[in-house]
Formats: sequence, C-alpha cells, structure tokens
Amino acid sequence: MAGLEMLSFNIKDGYLEGILRGFKSGLLTVPEYNNLCQCESLEDIKLNLTSSDYGSYLANEASPLYTTTIVEKCTQKLVDDWNHMRCQADEKLAMFLDYCTYGHMIDNVVLIVTGTLHERDVQELLDKCHPLGMFDSIATLAVAQNMRELYRLVLVDTPLAPYFSENLTHEDLDEMNIEIMRNTLYKAYLDDFAQFCHSLGGTTAEVMSDLLAFETDRRALNITLNSIGTELTRDDRKKLYSNFGLLYPHGHNELAGAEDFDQIRAAMEKVPAYAAIFSKLGFGESQMLDKLLYEEEVKRCRDTYEQQFHYAVFYAYMKLREQEIRNIMWISECVAQDQKSRISDGIVYTF
Repeated sequence: MAGLEMLSFNIKDGYLEGILRGFKSGLLTVPEYNNLCQCESLEDIKLNLTSSDYGSYLANEASPLYTTTIVEKCTQKLVDDWNHMRCQADEKLAMFLDYCTYGHMIDNVVLIVTGTLHERDVQELLDKCHPLGMFDSIATLAVAQNMRELYRLVLVDTPLAPYFSENLTHEDLDEMNIEIMRNTLYKAYLDDFAQFCHSLGGTTAEVMSDLLAFETDRRALNITLNSIGTELTRDDRKKLYSNFGLLYPHGHNELAGAEDFDQIRAAMEKVPAYAAIFSKLGFGESQMLDKLLYEEEVKRCRDTYEQQFHYAVFYAYMKLREQEIRNIMWISECVAQDQKSRISDGIVYTF
C-alpha cells in the first residue's frame, strides 16, 4: 500500500539499502573529476583513482596501461557491488535486480550475433560482453542463422525467452534485422519491467515509472533519429516504440512521421520535460543531444535518493555508476590521444 513501506521495508530490504547508499557515497565528486582532468598520462589517472573505490581494482595493473584495462577494472567494481547485493536480496528485490540486468543481456546477444555476422572470433566477442549480461549458453549464439534458431537453440532457457517468443521471424540475421531485433526486444523488456514495477506498488512504482518513462522516450527518440533515410516505414517505427512514457501515444504518432531533425524536435518539445532539454540545444547542434539526455538521466537518478523505502535507488545506482565509467573512459581516451582540450565536452557529473 502506498505510503506504508516504512512499516515493513527495513525488515527485508533495509540492510541492502544501507549498503547501497554506502556504495553511492563512493561515486566520484566534481573535485575528483577536476584532478582527473589535469592528468598527463594513463598512469596519472590510475594514481588519482587510487584513493577512490577503484583503487584496489587498479592497484596491480602494470604499465603500459590502456583505456580498455581501466574501463574493464572500473566495470568490475560495479559487477562486484551488484553481485554482493543480489546474493543477499529478498525474493522481490532479487527479481528487481535481475530485471535491471536484462538490458545488458539483450546488448550481449546483439553483440555476439553482429560479431558472428562479420566473422569475428567468438572468444574476442565474449571478452567484450558486459559481465552483468552473461548467461550459460551465450557462447553458442554464434550457430544461429535466423531469429527462430536463435530462440530454439539458445535463448529458450534464458530470462529473455518471453521477449523473443513474441517476436520470432524466419528472416535471416542481417544488420538491419539485428537492429530491429534489438529494439523489439527492448520494447518487450521495458514494457515488462514497467509492469513488474507497477505490481510492486508504493514509492517504487511511482519513482520507477518516471525513470522508465524517460528511458523509453529516449529510445523512441533514438530509433527515430537512426531510422531517418532508411527503409523503415511509419508503421515499422511505431511497432518499435514502447506502450508507455510521456510521448505515448500522441508523441509516438508524430515521431513516426518525422523525416528530419527539426520535425523530431517539434514533436519532443510538446512535452514540457523535454522542451527544457531541447531549449539548451542550439539549431544544428544535434550532436550535443546525447550529452543533454545523459545529464537529464543523471538528474533523475540523483533525485531517487531524496526518498527512502523503495527499490528505484538500486536502478539509479547502476545508471550513475555506468555514467561514471563512461566519464572515466572519455577522460582516459582524451589523455591517451593528447586531446585534453576536449575533456570537458564529454563529462556528465554524477554528484
């Protein structure tokens, strides 16, 4: 019942919420980012991260360092935190934490299938997969020739099975079909996740509905942007949009018919929350849109910590930690390629 979570929440989930808020306090602050921006080499970045939560993960890495190594070790910190909480979670929270990782699972499936299409080595592809999205039979994805085989041979025993079974086709897996598959799966996944959060009720349902609505609207925007100039029809686009969000349903109708960035902008600006984002965007600056959307996501995730007794803080922690890893990757790449003047262009401060 809404508003009564405080009576029973701490019995099962209070310890883990305390642990999580401890993890959250370890996120990098603005002064720490300023120090990272002054680094002259990847070894300097490693030295600056020594006093952070990543210190123990990077301590034994010998020179020469590479950006991929730093990102891999930072990701391992998130994975360890997540697995620690998942092992101790009660049934409902455990299910919620699993739902948070299904997106990584979908990305891993798409990565393996796309890599196989380009005849890349399977082991090399597995090394690039996100650890939170791994499952036992992932290596055998390489044998599938179409979506029906992909489902029947591999995915039938994974949590993604319900999303696949509704969207099976006999079409061979080419690049266009793989992208359609990714977005169709994400639609089914986000619809299911939203339904699950609604079933939990209370503050979790309220806060997560806001976070997932933003996620699904961002995906609708990206699908529209990426499909301009392709053979996707208006109806094809609409099938890839989720069945909820601030843009649903009228915004989806407008986005489906949009043929250039200005029409997309006009459709998005009819929603006040997104009008504020686009107002920061000068005309012809569409490349800055990703950063503005990441900043909005971070703001929403930070706001989840203003309330207690709900699960959305776990989802927010994952998103904030992933943004921090993207920031570290951007800084490392700029330093490695001697492009320090561009560092501030890609950083989205989390706290």
